[in-house]
Amino acid sequence: MTTHWTDLVGTALLGTDRRGGTPAELLDRAALAVVRRRAGLRPAAAGARPATAPDDPRPPLPDAARRRLSLLLADRSVGGGGGSRRGAAPHLAELLPQWLTEANARGYAAPPELLPALLDAARARTDLRPDALALAGPRGLWLAELNADWRFALRAGAPGVVPDADDPQAVQTLWEEGLFAERVALLTRLRAADPGRALELLRSGWASERAEDRLMFLDSLREGLCPADEPFLEQALADRSRNVRATAAELLSALPGSALAARMAARARTSVAWDPAGGRITVEAPYECDAAMERDGVTAIPPAGRGERAWWFGQVVDAAPLGTWPERFGGRTPEAIIALPVADEWQADLHAAWCRAAVRQRDVAWARALLGPTPTPATAVSPVGDPAKLLSILPASERAQWVARFIAAHGLSEAFQMLAVCAVPWSEPLGTAVVDALDIARDAGSYPWSFSGVMGLAERCLDPAEADRAAPLAAVPAESADTSPGAGAYWAEAFQRLVGTLRLRAAMLEELA
Repeated sequence: MTTHWTDLVGTALLGTDRRGGTPAELLDRAALAVVRRRAGLRPAAAGARPATAPDDPRPPLPDAARRRLSLLLADRSVGGGGGSRRGAAPHLAELLPQWLTEANARGYAAPPELLPALLDAARARTDLRPDALALAGPRGLWLAELNADWRFALRAGAPGVVPDADDPQAVQTLWEEGLFAERVALLTRLRAADPGRALELLRSGWASERAEDRLMFLDSLREGLCPADEPFLEQALADRSRNVRATAAELLSALPGSALAARMAARARTSVAWDPAGGRITVEAPYECDAAMERDGVTAIPPAGRGERAWWFGQVVDAAPLGTWPERFGGRTPEAIIALPVADEWQADLHAAWCRAAVRQRDVAWARALLGPTPTPATAVSPVGDPAKLLSILPASERAQWVARFIAAHGLSEAFQMLAVCAVPWSEPLGTAVVDALDIARDAGSYPWSFSGVMGLAERCLDPAEADRAAPLAAVPAESADTSPGAGAYWAEAFQRLVGTLRLRAAMLEELA
């Protein structure tokens, strides 16, 4: 039979005029040969049947919430990119993350019939994976084992994939045999449950890990960083990878009591002093970056356009404990220290370094002092450093109040990053400030496209209770000679979408309740 089929293939390649017969005869013979081949095929051995899906003890979704999830999963269009108009209808895919977070907070299980769509959504959007896999639960993991497209779920650290810390044998096996993503997930979870055990695992095979893997493993120590990590991080300062050394130095500088922090404090004190005669801070930046400084994480080569001494000075100061400065300046408070004059135009470099130090050391008092009182219309638009990063350290309520006052004074043009770090849903004062600022921008004839980012944030972050207050703004305003053509219609469309999205979010919460 095999030889016969080979002959037929040869005749088809060379042509019937050379091998004899006609094309119709060749096709008839081929058809007969195919039937013979199929009839003679022996059935393969049956594969093992899949294991029974595990039970999910969590309560099912209410019917209305189940239908809502189906609609959210069916809408895969995220956001109106590319500058195109988005229309007045809410974008459901943008609301899926909030829906998943709320459903998980209430302890619901995903409907079995929606598990494939839920896993597909998690595969397409990595930002959804933690919450989507949590909702999918044990049945989602069972299903993922049967489809290669969903195998990411088995490596994502979802409950049921990473063993519990109280199962040391399973932990050791996964650490030694698991894929890289599984090992990172294991280390992250173990770090939260048993930091000492996580550090022990990290030490066990550190020298044999690849440089990029060592960097990712080291980064997992940010969560729950504590003095017990210092000996390991000090050893990592001698790592053969520059990125690993830099990360170890950064983590050590976030521990104010570490030996590296003490070394940086000594260097900072030699560079920054108080001149009582002149009543000002004086700066003497380092003249060289020696080997000891490089070992402690100071990068010797500055970026283009930056002077070497200023570059080294900034790195030394931002790695020094902030507790160094009250002691250095006669017990003054952070506010008083920041208010001191600085000689020779070093103030911007010094304050920027203190900002980075406040963020790294999560120091609320210094962050509050560096932000200062909310700028008024008559003062500078933004404080020194990165306001959004400094704000992220403050308590949520204080953060929202500061940003609300900032928007009331300066509008929204400089506020996008600040809004992004505020707790969701936005507090009433912050929500009111944002809606009022959008209304003012519309009435002033501003280009509506300039505020599309803030409007998108507002759709996701405003309290749904603000819908009724924003509803009157959805009407098309009268256009004047000073406004852009069509701007009024765009503003109305944007406010219609905002109001519709807020009401949809309110309905989603009611359905889940």
